[in-house]
Amino acid sequence: MRTSDFDYDLPPDRIAQEPSEPRDSSRLMVLDRTTGQIEHHHFRDLPGFLHLHDALILNETRVIPARLAASKLPGGGEAEILLLKRRGPMAWEVMVSGKGIRPGKQLEVSGRLRCEVLEDLGGPRRLVRFSSPITPLLEEIGSPPVPPYIRKPLRSANEYQTVYARYPGSIAAPTAGLHFTNDVLADLERRGVALAAVTLHIGLDTFAPVTVKVPEQHPIHTEWCRVSDVVVAAVRGVQSGGGRVFAVGTTSVRALETASRQATREEIIRSFEGPTDLFILPGYEFRSVSAMLTNFHLPQSTLLMMVSAFAGRERILKAYDVAIAEGYRFYSFGDAMLIL
Repeated sequence: MRTSDFDYDLPPDRIAQEPSEPRDSSRLMVLDRTTGQIEHHHFRDLPGFLHLHDALILNETRVIPARLAASKLPGGGEAEILLLKRRGPMAWEVMVSGKGIRPGKQLEVSGRLRCEVLEDLGGPRRLVRFSSPITPLLEEIGSPPVPPYIRKPLRSANEYQTVYARYPGSIAAPTAGLHFTNDVLADLERRGVALAAVTLHIGLDTFAPVTVKVPEQHPIHTEWCRVSDVVVAAVRGVQSGGGRVFAVGTTSVRALETASRQATREEIIRSFEGPTDLFILPGYEFRSVSAMLTNFHLPQSTLLMMVSAFAGRERILKAYDVAIAEGYRFYSFGDAMLIL
């Protein structure tokens, strides 16, 4: 297996620059991973694919305004900071852009506070210490960390937030969840579908491309997640009753399968809270997830590798070819795929 095995050509005009309006008007490709059959729907049709004894697992993480404008001291040269992971009350792991940002360098952030670079963590990653806690200021001085391929400014920060976002901590949205509206969620509840939520705070791997030739050599950074007793009961109940567990997005899949790794085969899944470094590649045996709702992912990405593990690489790449031919929109604000 090579990283190049997960490549495909995407016309640049297929990269969605803004979300569908309303959100549930986005398109939904439905792929049967057993037969390869493909159907074309809209996201508002999703509830019709779930039954009374199924469960839908969401990721309730909330995106923080993690992108910060900065200037170098002395001199005032421009720089940018992307918060990645809090290490303490004032210490953060970050990504920086700008030349000469080495340990000992001082930066001024939005004219409100300063930070000092403590350690070079490799590449653009640094450990910094702010002069005062930055979390209370983020809503005022930070901006949403949208991916670089989205060049159109957001009309509102809420465009890059799910309607059910609850716990702040991510530097990227769980994009499969961006299609949901309150009406779709209410429709699912009316049908008796069990709704439950995990939390996984999305970190560096959303931005980190796979640059090695062999995927197994790609360094996976840990992301914090929580799978509660409520989710465990929902998954066990659904599986014992013959229902299916629908995971919304690769982040929900990663959280659920991490919790399953802690359990015996008879238990299926255990509650879990902590860091996960799970890297799902073709050949992985899924234990919790029966169906996956996801977006169309970047070539040679860890996310494309995960959906290929779930449905088969050739089947996924063929579905992507169909999506391109049919005019589907790709990436964070793009259309959705339901893999059954």
